Amino acid sequence: MEGTQAISVTLLMSFLVLATRGKDVRYRRQEEDNTQILTYQGVNKTIQMEDGDVYDCIDVYKQPGLNHPLLKDHKIKMKPSSIPDWMDTETFPSDSFSQAEPSIIECPTGTVPILRSNGSSTIATHNIDGLKNDMQWERAGLTYMGDLYGARASLNVWEPKVKGSQDSSAIWISIENRRGQRPDRLSAGLRVAPALSGDAFVRLHVAWFDGYSKKGCIDHSCPGYVQVHPHIGPGSRIQPSSVYGGDQRVAGIQIFKEPKSNYWWVSYNNIAIGYWPGGLFEFIRYKGDLAFWGGQVEGPTASSKSTQMGSGHFASEGFGKAAFIRKIEIADDTVKFATPDRYLVGQGSSDPSKYTTGGFEISKDFGMTIFYGGPGSMRA
Repeated sequence: MEGTQAISVTLLMSFLVLATRGKDVRYRRQEEDNTQILTYQGVNKTIQMEDGDVYDCIDVYKQPGLNHPLLKDHKIKMKPSSIPDWMDTETFPSDSFSQAEPSIIECPTGTVPILRSNGSSTIATHNIDGLKNDMQWERAGLTYMGDLYGARASLNVWEPKVKGSQDSSAIWISIENRRGQRPDRLSAGLRVAPALSGDAFVRLHVAWFDGYSKKGCIDHSCPGYVQVHPHIGPGSRIQPSSVYGGDQRVAGIQIFKEPKSNYWWVSYNNIAIGYWPGGLFEFIRYKGDLAFWGGQVEGPTASSKSTQMGSGHFASEGFGKAAFIRKIEIADDTVKFATPDRYLVGQGSSDPSKYTTGGFEISKDFGMTIFYGGPGSMRA
């Protein structure tokens, strides 16, 4: 019992360190509105969606992710070499009940979609430099400590209200390797981020932090992430969202390391959409040693004037009202997923007065489950 208590304390302390590390991260201000405007070559086609989103279909070999010096002669892998038996790289799951789906962008084969911001003629991106001290973070969720080669879960989809245009609220999965002074981190999930997309819709996003160079990026803001799917990618709008006291929607997010190539793949509802070559990182190239599933708010006022997380309601309200994450699993070095050892996970919040966790259980139908979230400073 004493050993179990010691592990729980260690997990809680690690969670708090994880949550507070982010408080020294900020967006690098490139323009007056805090966005860096870039244009790319290789635009094959421009598509305007019914909801107003505008995507440029860019030649897959001219995408911004390949501008990294270590990817100069990189040969793109369009799908994992060894496809896990749970993955379908061609079609979305046939059982769409309660599934929230991404916008399907009909880019031609050999191109990838990149979202424009506010329908402008250029592509807006953000950089996270990891060196300044005016970015605030808060987190609530579940952490696992131990070697792992992937993390996945079914995320309850919500569209939390974001108070400031520079703040964001995410439903997030992260994998870290903490060997360095600053950890390598790979993340994917759903985020409401007006500063990225110019609106308050929930969208698919990826992010990463290179602990060696102390540089963080999101989506296509800097080279490294390689997009491969022609119809879904970072910035895709996810809908419909869940309804308080009504229909609940979920989305499956997976991050896993392919054994042969050491590439870290991201998939949505079991469909591979892109990857990070492991060789870009000093520490996480072979494996991770910590995973996080939960909510994350960040921005200049994320702690001082905290926005909503999850559904905007505390975990104690339960199913249909509080946000949940279920089927929480980790992968071994053969990409076989399984429920983590319950004694190696811990739940917590960086500020329980704003966000809480609860309802932790392991069941036959839904696997490991946790509820989380809260109103932040936006209480009625």
